[in-house]
Amino acid sequence: MSTPVTRPLRVGIVCPYSFDVPGGVQFHVRDLAEALLARGHDVSVLAPADDETPVPPYLTAAGRAVPVRYNGSVARLSFGPVTAARARKWLSAGQFDVLHLHEPVTPSLSMLALWIADGPVVATFHTSMERSRPLQVAFPLVRQSMEKIAARIAVSEDARRTLVEHLGGDAVVIPNGVYVDQFADAQPDPRWTGTPERPTLAFLGRLDESRKGLAVMLGAVREVLAHVPGARFLVAGRGETGEQQARELLGDQAGAVEFLGGVSDEDKARLLSSVDVYIAPQTGGESFGIVLVEAMSAGAAVVASDLGAFSRVLDDGAAGVLFRTGDSADLARTLVEVLGDPDRRATVVARASSVVRRYDWSAVTDQVLAVYEMAVAGRDAPVGEDPSSLRGARLLEMRRGWGENR
Repeated sequence: MSTPVTRPLRVGIVCPYSFDVPGGVQFHVRDLAEALLARGHDVSVLAPADDETPVPPYLTAAGRAVPVRYNGSVARLSFGPVTAARARKWLSAGQFDVLHLHEPVTPSLSMLALWIADGPVVATFHTSMERSRPLQVAFPLVRQSMEKIAARIAVSEDARRTLVEHLGGDAVVIPNGVYVDQFADAQPDPRWTGTPERPTLAFLGRLDESRKGLAVMLGAVREVLAHVPGARFLVAGRGETGEQQARELLGDQAGAVEFLGGVSDEDKARLLSSVDVYIAPQTGGESFGIVLVEAMSAGAAVVASDLGAFSRVLDDGAAGVLFRTGDSADLARTLVEVLGDPDRRATVVARASSVVRRYDWSAVTDQVLAVYEMAVAGRDAPVGEDPSSLRGARLLEMRRGWGENR
């Protein structure tokens, strides 16, 4: 890969998912924008968001989004002629040297921007799945537009494989980034700090999404308490069903599970730096596992499902401990072993502190800038408007209403 650019670039980044309820892709876009700004580049982000939603000063809100079920989750997307008009106006005003789209084959703001734009375009693919009916349906809509993409990035080998198998072509793998030192330097919080008699274990994730694995973790609690009666399970994340699940599964032992609700970035770092073990019980649909890197950076011992993406982040189990995906009994056995073996915890934490440096934004930004350099090489004109996109605008007007801002 070529040496990253040194001259300041005007970079336009499009996020398909709404900042009203931010998730992994939104945080990735935010952190990338801020890493680029810190290096002196001029960055503008376009993303769905309600007018009253607080957003960073570099973000242009593209309007309201609607919830759509996608890949075992609920994505908040915006798509339609009004959204297209906003994207066209943003692109025209931006005069970007490079346009960076995230998930451009999802019917979303990113797909609209791909239709509209002409010039140096980079695309990042985050999704990992074995079979995808939505991608098969979407591909005919973007087949010609995909040829506009000068360079492709996948956040993991799993995301790259999904791209190759469903859409063809290939991509360079550049992982999600983490500000490692923000987690490494976070101060433990006495409320969440464990002791040998009362160790603490944390889970972070959306509680209403079954693939995040809360039920798998809750299914392990009784057996862990049988061996470590003082263990405390700290659950952070939004959702209405978690506490009810705990009461139904655990009865009078439900008090061992403490629900913290949504936490700020600062509290997340403090939580991860306080606990003895971070549990990642996800059952599928994960292309990377950014929270694993955050936990590793903060010094927690990670116990995770043996999903391919998680195994790779954990250096095939050297930087964390793996259990059989979806198997609460195996998770319980693994947790009891890890809690009872401080030396093993120290070994995986030490290995993790070395591994995470490859995911620090200082390294990831270098790689992204090198891709930008390839995309803009030999192109003097900024990103402009594709004249053929007007045909797509007319089609959207005829099909007005899907995910539209009103």
